[in-house]
Amino acid sequence: MKEAKRYTITAALPYANGPLHLGHIAGCYLPADIYVRYLKGKGEDVAFICGSDEHGAAITLRAKKENTTPQHIVDTNHEIIKNAFHDFGIQFDIYHRTSSKLHHETASQFFKDLNDKGSFIQETSEQFYDQEHEQFLADRYVTGTCPKCSSEGAYGDQCEKCGSSLNATDLINPKSTLSGKTPVLKETSHWYLPMNKHEEWLKEWIETGKLNGVQQHDPNEWRKQVIGQCKSWIDNGLQPRSITRDLDWGVQVPVEGGEGKVLYVWFDAPIGYISATKQWAADNNKNWEDYWKNDKTELIHFIGKDNIVFHGIIFPIILKEQGDYILPTNVPANEFLNLEGDKISTSRNWAVWLHEYLEDFSGRQDELRYVLTSIAPETKDSEFTWKDYQARVNNELVAILGNFINRSVVLTHKYYNGIVPEPGQLNEVDQTALTIIETTKSKIDKSLSEFKFRDAQVQAMDIARLGNKYLADLEPWKLIKTDEERVKTIMNIALQISNALSFVFDPFLPKTCNKLRSILNNNSLELKAGHQINAAELLFQKIEDEAIDAQIEKLKATTVKQSNPKAKPMKDEITFDDFTKIDIRTATILTAEKHPDADKLLKLTVDTGIDVRTVVSGIAEHYNPEDIIGKQVSILMNLAPRKIRGIESKGMILMAENNEGELSFVSPEKAMANGGEIR
Repeated sequence: MKEAKRYTITAALPYANGPLHLGHIAGCYLPADIYVRYLKGKGEDVAFICGSDEHGAAITLRAKKENTTPQHIVDTNHEIIKNAFHDFGIQFDIYHRTSSKLHHETASQFFKDLNDKGSFIQETSEQFYDQEHEQFLADRYVTGTCPKCSSEGAYGDQCEKCGSSLNATDLINPKSTLSGKTPVLKETSHWYLPMNKHEEWLKEWIETGKLNGVQQHDPNEWRKQVIGQCKSWIDNGLQPRSITRDLDWGVQVPVEGGEGKVLYVWFDAPIGYISATKQWAADNNKNWEDYWKNDKTELIHFIGKDNIVFHGIIFPIILKEQGDYILPTNVPANEFLNLEGDKISTSRNWAVWLHEYLEDFSGRQDELRYVLTSIAPETKDSEFTWKDYQARVNNELVAILGNFINRSVVLTHKYYNGIVPEPGQLNEVDQTALTIIETTKSKIDKSLSEFKFRDAQVQAMDIARLGNKYLADLEPWKLIKTDEERVKTIMNIALQISNALSFVFDPFLPKTCNKLRSILNNNSLELKAGHQINAAELLFQKIEDEAIDAQIEKLKATTVKQSNPKAKPMKDEITFDDFTKIDIRTATILTAEKHPDADKLLKLTVDTGIDVRTVVSGIAEHYNPEDIIGKQVSILMNLAPRKIRGIESKGMILMAENNEGELSFVSPEKAMANGGEIR
């Protein structure tokens, strides 16, 4: 018998500052649950770890605004989140809390151990202080203008617009979120993690998977966005990062000089995985160190893309500094899920909350699991819409999977009183169907092992499609009148397909598969002839228009989505580094003429201030050549040249387009020298 492999699977600790929305589920928790169910279905030894992240400035800020305590905030949200996970079928082995005594003890000991090893540096610096509230301001208590992209409302630790990591003192026109006033600078002392000292081994570990010459993981198995973001941070130079804060809510700094200070939430939260594992091990007579200190154990972190740096750089540094801990073998981070053409926004209440979905669509958690897996943002941002949800449920779950199962079970009861018939001689069609099923099962296994959950679910549905086609092509309801023996074989194979579906869909649709196995009265991979199955039950119900319309109206009632409903949705998010590569400048059109081989194109000669170049532009339907000579425009300079209908075009003239498709030049409001940068 094959020895079980050991896995520690973590899902990012949800912040106990509010309930869960569909973006959280699609980006982290559902893929983690699918993977764990897949591993456990293979008999592997798995610890599936999660819990509420209950510290940090955002929680204390909310408590102040609501005139309550941080403990009340986290107690309330911990229960909401925990219950929503349970009702949705996310089966953690433990769902813990970072406010627990065990976690405080574990995080404190981590800090002391590393401090004793000299892993930190202690520095005194000037930090913002709110004179009205008489307290130092944690990063999230300071907002201002981002110095890198000029976006307003950036936080003191990160600009959520361009993704840049910041210090509060970097902000332009900083304001305290407590008083709304400009804070003053005041000296305070903190402990820092000198990440710059770890660049060399981190770079090798990220790019090659090797640590001290030993292969730790295969970088080709990591998602490109994870490798790319980690490399970008390292290539830009890592900086020391403060791991303590002047707050009174959190894990107290457990050394001399730490009075009135707590551990930075991004230092203490990942340690929550370890404290949760300790509690689970104690409750289940396990040795927690087997799951964190044994190099035969695979450590896998499921997260969203906003947490990549913490799990790909900061937490590995902390684990390596401890000395005995394993590093992650994979960090399958997902991109973001958008909603009805807009980004999910908790502040604008532009979200579908998980607990509300479970109330409005009682018993239909698997339908949502299926749809979210179908649109999982594995490599790029994706979008949830209620109409798409309805279509996938009705056209796939009901019409394909549910229809095949119902047809197979109903016919078995009609012809054989619910007893699995003995098959006769299999012909080529039968053999081909069975072969395809086995081949597809192997594909599903491979996709799941590679964290390609969308592909795996499509492949599982392909088995149901095959089953429907098998019955539709052979028409046993007609054949029963002329060849009863042949129908026995057909129905036996239909039931074998049904049984296979009860297992291949199990990671995705656990509630449905339990129901299906109950209908088949079978928990085995094999369904034998002579076996009695139970009566048919519908696995899925159609989603009616009224239910979908109600959800859309509910969303519309919460917020104004966008001022121009016909505006095209925003393209995939780019980083500030991506933006800096774009060279847009002011230029003047010197000559303009119609393209000799294309009615919609104009051939323009443009003075860019750097050179005079030819640009081919598709604006002939909107402008006459003679009307635009002398026009100052914006030109994308560093677009690779390409031939358009035989003429080489160097660059692109920027145009604005309205809802009716009309174009207008993007021009400076006053005359500017050609070659002026647009930024």
